Amino acid sequence: MREIAIVGAGQAGLQLALGLLARGYDVTVITARDARRIRAGRVMSTQAMFGPALRIEREAGLNLWQRQAPVVRAIRATVTDGPGAEALAFTGPLDEPQQSVDQRVKMAGWLELFEARGGRVIHRAIDATELERIASERDLTLVAAGRGELAEIFARDSRRPRFGRPLRTLSCVYLHGVRTPGSPARTEVRIHVVPGVGEVFLQPALTTSGPCTTLLWEAVPGGPLDCWQDRPSPQDHLTRSLDLLRAFLPQEYELCAAAEPTDSNATLYGAVTPAVRHPVARLSPDTHVLGMADVVVVNDPVTGQGANNAARCADIYLDAILEQGEGPFDPAWMRRTFDVFWDHARHTTAFTSMMLEPLPEHMLRVLSAAVTHEAVARRFANVYADPSDFANWLADPAATDAYLASATGS
Repeated sequence: MREIAIVGAGQAGLQLALGLLARGYDVTVITARDARRIRAGRVMSTQAMFGPALRIEREAGLNLWQRQAPVVRAIRATVTDGPGAEALAFTGPLDEPQQSVDQRVKMAGWLELFEARGGRVIHRAIDATELERIASERDLTLVAAGRGELAEIFARDSRRPRFGRPLRTLSCVYLHGVRTPGSPARTEVRIHVVPGVGEVFLQPALTTSGPCTTLLWEAVPGGPLDCWQDRPSPQDHLTRSLDLLRAFLPQEYELCAAAEPTDSNATLYGAVTPAVRHPVARLSPDTHVLGMADVVVVNDPVTGQGANNAARCADIYLDAILEQGEGPFDPAWMRRTFDVFWDHARHTTAFTSMMLEPLPEHMLRVLSAAVTHEAVARRFANVYADPSDFANWLADPAATDAYLASATGS
């Protein structure tokens, strides 16, 4: 029986661990927190899982909250033209439903499931020295510890796209009582772009106390939305959020005016420096480890791709491990395995990079066309679900204009 260790108990690490365990591998997960502490801790993300990633979970039997989580069927996008004024707005239907489950709920549940099925868990944080010891005793060790200290053992890849600094500062709060517009009420993600200032996202989700809405601020550094350095309490976060909504998005202020934080740990603050890292870290002449998901490809959450990338990465790595059979998990195999993942992740990275910069003219033409042409709105919305389509029509202005001519007849 081949022995595999996975450092990290997030979307990628636990999904892979459960998949390997179901196929007879001896799997050890190393994580600093047990399920109880995860469930009682601070929110970890504003995860949004689109159709392809949800399909991976269903096929693995890991869609444990499918019936409880709100089902999202569209993306509502708005670009403002000054406070309270919409330059354009459209709704793009999703080909497959989208859902969001608080990672405190999901990771705690998956970790308990892993242990109940016989998986071994080491509950402590480890450093590179202990990682080397663990890896030397096993056939394969993977690092899925997100953006923690262990990610630094993987060198930055200068050949890949990089920014070198965060392009947004991030702040989110989980809320009960956010009203939904429309009659009948529509279950959709609402994205507001405030040019030069940042973005605001409202995502229906499931948290520890039931259905909720996550409110995410993506602030251009130094701008008026970049005001979270003091990391206010959930109630103070909500008060400040309402002030910002009243000033920049009064229509959302009305919908959020009666909201309340879901719990005392319902806020998250930070910033992400987008980066791509080399997938293999050499710990000793004969000991190498393979990075997963955010460890090796990390993007700002402006396009909601983090959990989706992690799910795809775990699925690709699972297939590669099974296909390797009794063959060696050497650095060459590790690099080939990552390259399969990068073939997807490169599209995510390109799409996210474009959405972080001032929108180019051809993207503005797409958004304008989406207002009056549902086919354009639908295709744009579904790039979030499958970023590989980005290369087909959004990455290049000529391809964009050719598509718009065919879709709009103009």
